[in-house]
Amino acid sequence: MKILFFLAGLVLSFSTLAADPLPRAKPEAVGMSSERLAQLAEVLNADIQKGRLPGAVVAIARRGKLVYYQAFGYLDKDAGTKMTPDAIFSIASMTKPMVAAGGLQLVEKGAVSVDDPVGNYLPQFGKQQVAVLRSNDGGAGFDLVPAVRQPTIMDLMRHTSGIIYGGRGSTPVHKLYPASSGTAASAMTSAEFLDKLASLPVLHQPGSTWDYGFGLDVLGLVIEKLSGQTLGRYLEANLWKPLGMKDTGFVVPPEKQKRYAKALANDPDSGKPQFVLDLSKPLKFECGGGCAVSTAADYLRFAQMLLNGGQLEGKRVLARKTVEYMLSNQLSPTMVNLIGNTDPTRADMGFGLGLAVQTTPGVVRTMGSVGTFSWPGAYGTNWWADPKEQLAVVFMAQSPGTIRWHYRYVVNALVNQAIVD
Repeated sequence: MKILFFLAGLVLSFSTLAADPLPRAKPEAVGMSSERLAQLAEVLNADIQKGRLPGAVVAIARRGKLVYYQAFGYLDKDAGTKMTPDAIFSIASMTKPMVAAGGLQLVEKGAVSVDDPVGNYLPQFGKQQVAVLRSNDGGAGFDLVPAVRQPTIMDLMRHTSGIIYGGRGSTPVHKLYPASSGTAASAMTSAEFLDKLASLPVLHQPGSTWDYGFGLDVLGLVIEKLSGQTLGRYLEANLWKPLGMKDTGFVVPPEKQKRYAKALANDPDSGKPQFVLDLSKPLKFECGGGCAVSTAADYLRFAQMLLNGGQLEGKRVLARKTVEYMLSNQLSPTMVNLIGNTDPTRADMGFGLGLAVQTTPGVVRTMGSVGTFSWPGAYGTNWWADPKEQLAVVFMAQSPGTIRWHYRYVVNALVNQAIVD
């Protein structure tokens, strides 16, 4: 009987370890304070009690060790279901860095170059023109001029293609475009989506302006064409499975839907109904700009892989030099940078391939070191990694209103103040 209890304890121990995304360490062993980290729980639990946040999962790693991994509040507040660490979240634009990594894998294989025109792979994009807004009619119309050059694969990765999100502005050009990745993938097949975008003028000369848009969605379809696979199957085989990201994908299968986190029905500030893309059923295409789901554990492993220079636990998915290139600022001094119009918490940052990059120790709105990289999601999820501090942080919550910016500031401060060495 004692042997049976001993074996049962081993099974429990091993399953607990298996649930952790990285090997554990006490915060003090890697230069962080347990006492200071405890302030995360105080702040988040207080906001959950006030009804400002349904629930959240926070995962923190330093020097490759997991020092914090906790769930707070509710998976589904209306149903009274408690949040669990393995909860699955719609991550919106946190999809983009993974798709950029997938595209760079094809660069490493020589299948595509970052300077290749998109039209080489998707001929629909070979003859797009550029819209020039008229200033003498109050902005009601625009003229068309030839593109100085066509958008490239790099333009897709760094949001300099001029292919914009319709929901990110009010110009007559914005009104022609679908609002976002999720709305496009809900309404159109990939072929319809490509034909729609290719029929529209771009808002900026390619390579001239950082402006948020459908670049990573288009890149995802380039990946599909070159690989002969759906985007999800390609990423599963080349990124998610090698990294042990077992709950990341473009749909939540039926057997996992009991772990799918829900937002509050109404925005805690405006009182208006909230929207989070429902990925319990497949969309019309797997959009690389914002249609994935993931967990805090899975995404922490992706972030740690980038901190490690392209490998995790002996599995290499990108070369070190490729990762260095991905995480370098790719915006030249002559480019217009509108990143702060998209997300004020990333204002004054540079941009690499698929993610923002901190280029100065000050000026930016959040704490971090030069080289810190990140890109959040519109439904409330967020992450960042700081190479100097060897720090990776994932915050998962379905809080899609403007309150999501509040948590990007607050969680950033609460984590960084816990670094003591």
